[in-house]
Amino acid sequence: MSPQSKFTRLMMFALLYFTQGTILGYFASLNALYMLDNGLDMAAVGIFSTIALIPFVIKILFGILSDRYNLLGLGHRKPYIFIGLLVQFACLIVVANINPGRSYWLYVGLAFLLQLGMAFYDTCTDGLALDITPETEKGTLQGFMVGGRSVGVIVAASVAGLIAQHLSWQGVFYFLAILTLVPIPFLFFIKEIQKTAEMRFQWSAFRAFKNVQVLAVAAVGLVIFLVIVGANQLVNPSLDAKLGIDLSTAGLLTTVWGIGCVVGALAGGRVMDKLGNQKALWLSILLVVPAMILLAMVANRPMMWAVIVFFGVSYGLSQAIYFALAMKYTQPAIAASMFSILMAVTNVGQGIGLGLGGGLANAAGYPLTFLVFGALMLLVILFFPVLFGVKRKGQDSQ
Repeated sequence: MSPQSKFTRLMMFALLYFTQGTILGYFASLNALYMLDNGLDMAAVGIFSTIALIPFVIKILFGILSDRYNLLGLGHRKPYIFIGLLVQFACLIVVANINPGRSYWLYVGLAFLLQLGMAFYDTCTDGLALDITPETEKGTLQGFMVGGRSVGVIVAASVAGLIAQHLSWQGVFYFLAILTLVPIPFLFFIKEIQKTAEMRFQWSAFRAFKNVQVLAVAAVGLVIFLVIVGANQLVNPSLDAKLGIDLSTAGLLTTVWGIGCVVGALAGGRVMDKLGNQKALWLSILLVVPAMILLAMVANRPMMWAVIVFFGVSYGLSQAIYFALAMKYTQPAIAASMFSILMAVTNVGQGIGLGLGGGLANAAGYPLTFLVFGALMLLVILFFPVLFGVKRKGQDSQ
């Protein structure tokens, strides 16, 4: 295992995820407004969003590339991370000077390329984390990574929003470009490990997906992300329907929720390392289910703020715990590839949750929808016998 400083490792991974979070936060909270301000409609925004997400669908290809090829003898991970960050930086600089209303397809193409760069360094960052992180620190690592991404989302939703309002949209892209460079100095202080025979890429390692425990891990990820992401999209609309919140309050709620995510992620990582997989998953369930019930019961503004914080904590904690769990089931020979596949399954869960949540809320109302999501979270318990009924070779099932 790599001997470099634990603090340096954790900070580098947190900052790489922070940089990713700033872009995700921009696309989630500001991009549609920017496009509308330039004379486009929501149909154009929808097409843009669909095309921009394609790189995350093909992440497995980046994982295979990173697992298999040492780029010019410089490493399996770091050179690709550099390339991804530089692509993102260059695209942000160029797109700052593009008017999407006049050059729509150029804007879409640059966004696709930007997302390609981000998906590239995201996949290779996960691979590097799997390569150099001790088993006993994987929970803590995911706490820092998820927390870093949440901070990035907060920064994009707040600081970048202020720049757009008081300076210019061009300033937003330059600001995001500068933040893209923040993790780079830390990369120089991290060394990749020399791959042993066991860690070298082998197509046969994909047989791990025949293992019922790996399939159970994938199923657990699908359920967790179906629930938390599906519910999350309904929070502001449900509060608007119940309490009539305005746009500024909605933005502040997102920021408070993000702070809760950071706290939950850091706590979830520590819980995973200290208490083990099974107890950590129980804690995730025991926080998410009450959060769903409370979201269904919100009746006034003081309660609203408390519930948002609680939901944010449960959201961040559940993400960190699941990502750490997935890391523990990856095969060293296909670390980045296998982890990206498990993450792809969580993306499927998100898609199902978004569709289910929207349709059910429209048909039956927000409170019932939150309660249904709470009930669905209990499905995770069904996979406990497979995951924890026996000990995996070389690892305590805990």
